[in-house]
Amino acid sequence: MNTRLPSSALKRITQLCVRRHERFYSVVKLRSDPVYAAVTKELLGAPLPVLDIGCGIGLLAFYLRESGFAPAIAGFDYDAEKISCAQSMAALSSCEGLSFMTGDARAGLPECSGHVVILDILQFFTRQEQEALLKAAASRVAQGGKLIIRTCLQNDSLRFRITVAGDWLAKLTFWMKDAPVCYPDRALFESVLGAAGLRVRVQPLWGGTPFNNHLVVAERE
Repeated sequence: MNTRLPSSALKRITQLCVRRHERFYSVVKLRSDPVYAAVTKELLGAPLPVLDIGCGIGLLAFYLRESGFAPAIAGFDYDAEKISCAQSMAALSSCEGLSFMTGDARAGLPECSGHVVILDILQFFTRQEQEALLKAAASRVAQGGKLIIRTCLQNDSLRFRITVAGDWLAKLTFWMKDAPVCYPDRALFESVLGAAGLRVRVQPLWGGTPFNNHLVVAERE
């Protein structure tokens, strides 16, 4: 299944961004990052709602809508400025069933029974916080649903070192509020999510990027 959107669909998403730096970010991100097509491929099979933890400006939600994904999508992020952008984009779009809210995942997650997505935020949590977040997220995965995570895995590769440098650059340029704290390893997902009754698979998701990103898919059968 090809879930890559054509340029015309990507343009419709980027044009929803009012501010120039957000539009530039969305153009680069949507054209270069393989995660949106990968997550869409995983979600199109089961018509369940989605909780997107660490949603940023909501690009995944708009990508899913452009791909024909109809169930409700709730975005959750502790960066109020990014949530404000996502809300403005939703208001300008013709998309229905999208909601975006501000909150810190360390203090608890919104209620949900469906799919859960966590993209590129685990490195900002301690190991204990990662375990707590994964347990809370797993409890919100419905029968037939998936917990989908994109993260850098810690190892001794050049890709890992480049990813760490990229995360620090995001912090220094103020795109991310926090610096990386702890990068997870494969054993974390297999132990915590396996104990929660989910079947776990892990695969590289590099695309054309130099980063040590992997896609973790944990399914409740």
